[in-house]
Amino acid sequence: MCRHVGYLGPPRTLHSLVFDGEHSLEHQAYAPRMTQGNLLNADGFGVGWYAGNGPPLRFRRAQPLWTDVSFAEIARSVATSCGVAAVRSATAGFPVDESCAQPLRAGHRLFSHNGKIIGYPEVEDKLRELAGGVAGVPDARAPVDSAVLLALAARNWRDGAGLGAALAAVVTTVAALADGRYNLLAADGAALAATTWGDSLFVRETPGAVEVASEPLDGAPGWRAVPDRSLLTADLAAGVTITPLEGAPWTAT
Repeated sequence: MCRHVGYLGPPRTLHSLVFDGEHSLEHQAYAPRMTQGNLLNADGFGVGWYAGNGPPLRFRRAQPLWTDVSFAEIARSVATSCGVAAVRSATAGFPVDESCAQPLRAGHRLFSHNGKIIGYPEVEDKLRELAGGVAGVPDARAPVDSAVLLALAARNWRDGAGLGAALAAVVTTVAALADGRYNLLAADGAALAATTWGDSLFVRETPGAVEVASEPLDGAPGWRAVPDRSLLTADLAAGVTITPLEGAPWTAT
């Protein structure tokens, strides 16, 4: 299983986002505590962040996070007020390739998937049919099941769905067709949204900031578990809202 982190708040360095805390994302790459069967998340990593008014920038690699000393150095000099980072454990059948490292990107939104679609070959054609064209979303063509989830989310965003509602619709649509773990995370520079469906997610609010992570990044107080099968949305004005995914009138693609 992969692990991911989202942040919204005062500017902080990418190094602090990825490496701070006794159970940082880097630590989760080689010693995850809440894993679903894997011992390592060593098949790549990525960080996406917002700088100015343009689309988000990214740094991705197909190697273990802890082996990239150059990134650790560069990350000290880059700061952002909104970012998403992830480490990857590749599902059997998908390549260890930089194109599969997350976060993925659709326009001005970042996207990460922690989980897998069980029986993906049997439902891929149907899901791609639901997603429609992927012009303008190159990452939707990546050779990994997460890419079709991005394609579905991008379709929902293109049709006017909000950041979180789009993720909720993806999860409820895909879960009706295939079992799997669908913990999704998205950012647009001003807000975060995340789903829990089969894996762990935690949130911590501090004055003026929100952190979302697959596992708590440290032992500090304030981390709280997000219930399974929930949608979390967060912005600095409204704070954090958690809504059950099941039974809500999410508009599916």
